[in-house]
Amino acid sequence: MTIRCKAAVLRAVGAPRPWAQSKPISIEEVNLASPRPVELLVRIVGAGLCHSDLSMINGDRPRPVPIGLGHEGSGEVVEVGSAIDDVRTGDHVVFQFSASCGRCRRCLEGRPQVCERARIAKAACELMAGGSRITALNGERIGHQLGLSCMAEYVVVDRGSVVVIDKDLPLADAALFGCAVMTGVGAVVNTARIRAGDSVAVIGLGGVGLSGILGARLAGAGTIIAIDREPAKLEVARRVGATHAICARDADCVEQVRDLTGGGVDYAFELAGSAEAMTMAYALIQYGGTVVVCGLPPSSACISVNQCDLVGQEKSIRGSFMGSCVPVRDIPRFLRLYQEGRLPVDQLIDGYIGFGELNAGFDKLQDVLAIRQILRPQAAVPDRAQRTARAVLEQVKT
Repeated sequence: MTIRCKAAVLRAVGAPRPWAQSKPISIEEVNLASPRPVELLVRIVGAGLCHSDLSMINGDRPRPVPIGLGHEGSGEVVEVGSAIDDVRTGDHVVFQFSASCGRCRRCLEGRPQVCERARIAKAACELMAGGSRITALNGERIGHQLGLSCMAEYVVVDRGSVVVIDKDLPLADAALFGCAVMTGVGAVVNTARIRAGDSVAVIGLGGVGLSGILGARLAGAGTIIAIDREPAKLEVARRVGATHAICARDADCVEQVRDLTGGGVDYAFELAGSAEAMTMAYALIQYGGTVVVCGLPPSSACISVNQCDLVGQEKSIRGSFMGSCVPVRDIPRFLRLYQEGRLPVDQLIDGYIGFGELNAGFDKLQDVLAIRQILRPQAAVPDRAQRTARAVLEQVKT
């Protein structure tokens, strides 16, 4: 049995701007195959527009097309595979963009975010049981983005791609916890494990970077320095917890950080996804400091560091994928902190859009006119009144 639904399908990489006119994303009817025994059918309620999606559209990190877009989402379970006994129809779920098998070496050592089987499936744009469940009406195979492709009315996903959440939470907004929050907050509290009073710099203030600011404030960092090329984003960062904000365009940006901190920060988080930002992050840390790299740069990006400096000053460079999170543990606890008012993630949401606004929505993301927009594929788009992040961005830019 197949289900027919509407989905956002990327059919062109590196299309000319504006995308609102060239329309690299096609909104089309597709067929979804029924879930296999270890899979679920989910009705999508919210899907965030993220820079990881943007990097596929603009060609920074191209993937084979056609591919269904979307990796940060939430929804309601409508069908459960026959081999699954811990998820029920009607459950509310948040997606996590790296399913885990629970049996490979990395899963067994408590690192499901780098599951070896999931890596192979994601590289092939398939689900972990093999193959794609999405086809165009003419039978053409459509790939899955990170095992999800949740910019659609419905998706079929692996059991390991979902985390069941409290039904009292606003389900569309909860989508952010599957990528932006998990990656940004997780990098601070899991990968770096910063301590109260530590000094922190966050470079790159998209949804993930601003989540890193929220995480640093939550963890009790004494100095939180936000760094970005866009003044509008610096203003948002101040509102969500940065103690200082510095424009990356300033020729003396590094010197400003060193002056503020007496020689450099304890931790520098690279969340811009560029070699230039990574080089700056390394220059910002003091003796014994650590760089945590979370941003995904173009696939050809390389950096170099002075080996003597790395050893002699006992500096560290650490990669952080998915915020080193165990999603079934961390997504619920981050959501509890949100409910308690300690992780005000809603301040990062600009507003909601429909399918017809999706190409233009990515134009806004590319042009720094939005932090996080949420696609609502099932419902009439709610009130268009500006949310906090969009209001600040547009105010500063004008």
